[in-house]
Amino acid sequence: MNHFERVTPTPAQEQAALAWLSLLHDQPSSGDQATFSQWLQADPAHAEAYARAQVLWELSEGPARTLADEEAFALQGYLNAMDKPRRSAIGRWSGVLAMAACLLLMISLGTGWQPSRWMDDLGADYVSAPGQIRTVTLADQSQVTLDADSAIAVDFSRGERHVQLRRGAGFFSVTHTGEPFVVDAEKGQARVLGTQFEVRLQPHGAQVTVLSGRVGVTAEQHAEQQILTAGQQVAYGKGTAEKLHAVDSEAQLAWRQGWLNYYKATLADVVNDLSRYYPGRIVLLNDELAMRRVSGSFPSRNPQAVLSSLQGVLGFEQHQVLGHLIILR
Repeated sequence: MNHFERVTPTPAQEQAALAWLSLLHDQPSSGDQATFSQWLQADPAHAEAYARAQVLWELSEGPARTLADEEAFALQGYLNAMDKPRRSAIGRWSGVLAMAACLLLMISLGTGWQPSRWMDDLGADYVSAPGQIRTVTLADQSQVTLDADSAIAVDFSRGERHVQLRRGAGFFSVTHTGEPFVVDAEKGQARVLGTQFEVRLQPHGAQVTVLSGRVGVTAEQHAEQQILTAGQQVAYGKGTAEKLHAVDSEAQLAWRQGWLNYYKATLADVVNDLSRYYPGRIVLLNDELAMRRVSGSFPSRNPQAVLSSLQGVLGFEQHQVLGHLIILR
């Protein structure tokens, strides 16, 4: 082999390199260091894998720390609900994830274990997987179409039909029975008798879009109700609602047919949507890039193709590792 010829490590070797990188950042013993030295010299691909891991660590350490805080917060909520001692466990969890930034973004992705998603699913009655659009029929014959990576809990036991949106988005086709149909999302509600509408969770609240009929939306329990009709939308969060406005509801709801439509949306919003259809994580590192505007219609079934198309227009860098992580910068 030519001394300057580069070798391509296997996915298993890349994962091993990330594991070593994490270990070496966490006060390794002399035995660990000796074993690592032996591993590094055993195969030229190991050195290449470790060099790639170091680059990835530098790229992803900041986002991984943020994700670690998010997962620790979610785990804290779960332990609170279970009424168990949590302080020391949370400290260890957050510390481990922050130290093993690349492992959070890489190896845990391979197992599919993400605490916040797992806890949402724990209390849900219906769940859609990343990339899956799923339609379910409820006991009253109403139908809910779940966007990719979404979860709902259903309770028809209190004289009202309640559905809690726990993650993602749902499109509701409500059957008229005479009983109110209420969708709870964050601290607000969408209340109807018979209509078609979407409720979508957002980073700091929720958004309601009406296709047909009438929906009463409140930002919290005692807030003023806004009445939405076909082709109207409103967002709310932290107890307050924005002013309702007209939208092209058919275009907004085209995800049911596999299309994502945007008009002057931020790249951050587009990436957030694409993440629900990607079986891993997409990390956007550049704040200026995140605010760039995007318009167009894109197929949701292939997030990587959408990103490649946007890359040609916006000129960002795209790094894919092990099929589970895409880094944009």
